[in-house]
Amino acid sequence: MSHIDSRLADLGLTLPDVVPPVAAYVPAMIHGELVFTAGQLPFVAGVLPATGKVGDGHGLVPASDAREYAKVAILNGLAAVKSVIGSLDRITQVVKVTGFVASDPAFTGQPAVINGASETLVEIFGDAGRHARSAVGVAVLPLDAPVEIEIVVAFR
Repeated sequence: MSHIDSRLADLGLTLPDVVPPVAAYVPAMIHGELVFTAGQLPFVAGVLPATGKVGDGHGLVPASDAREYAKVAILNGLAAVKSVIGSLDRITQVVKVTGFVASDPAFTGQPAVINGASETLVEIFGDAGRHARSAVGVAVLPLDAPVEIEIVVAFR
């Protein structure tokens, strides 16, 4: 078992199968020594666990739930990375995370939601998991998902 696979097991995390594209793109692409992923939704066994906008109030996805969905989305992203480089042990640095949060107009907690992804990366990779990041509120995401994550990693 690889070092990162052991670390995932220690954390009680498992990488899912790569989510098949829902349009004309590939889940991950290598360019030089970088891997760029397509936007990753928080699919669990092919299904979104929730849909809608994130915020406080009836009919909205609570920020605490969205934070967990960001964690799921980053695991989907890591699965896409692994599919093109073979082993997550080849990652030398998580370079950039871009997180999109479908937000109710009054919601301003996008950074806290995307921390679900960022903190997971640091738990898995240690210092190599620290990264630059954007957390962006948007009106709507594909399939009415509450969050979407993109990741860029360097590898050897």
